[in-house]
Amino acid sequence: LVLASNSPARARLLEGAGLVFTRCPADIDEAIIKDTFVDTEADAERVAATLAEAKAVAVSTDFPGALVIGADQILECGGVLYDKPESEAGARRQLQSLGGRDHRLVSAVCVARDGAALWRHDEEARLTMRALSDAFIADYLSRAGPAVLDAVGSYHLEGLGVHLFSQIDGDYFTILGLPLLPLLAFLRQQGVVDG
Repeated sequence: LVLASNSPARARLLEGAGLVFTRCPADIDEAIIKDTFVDTEADAERVAATLAEAKAVAVSTDFPGALVIGADQILECGGVLYDKPESEAGARRQLQSLGGRDHRLVSAVCVARDGAALWRHDEEARLTMRALSDAFIADYLSRAGPAVLDAVGSYHLEGLGVHLFSQIDGDYFTILGLPLLPLLAFLRQQGVVDG
């Protein structure tokens, strides 16, 4: 079993579920893939699913016979797809934009073997962010530190980011970036997980 991701959150989820796996982040240019959707009306599901599959398939060619898990997450708010912020100023802008609004997190997962996708799944969660003052955002960014740059939306729900929200509808694992229960069900069918 191989995780084609550099995400500490995804690795923690798999470790917490008792899975033994190798980590090998996919060496793909996500920006090029996302650019293919710029002139289309691609939805968050399509973009996330395409990226998850590209990661899994790319890494699977280096691990013959292994099941490779690729995953991606896209945040959509008001028809705009968000990426991870590139700087603290970018994180501030994201939080100012998302404050007081609903947004969707779409998490997609794909399992590939030997260069071919075997299974795909995506789920969404809906989150309502509280209205945030500039002072609150500054304090939050100071306390959360540079880790917010690793998260689309500039938050980690499992940490200080929980203070940003007034309502959350959706699966916790999906919010963290990996629809874990459907993935475990697939891995059971493949005989990788007992049960």
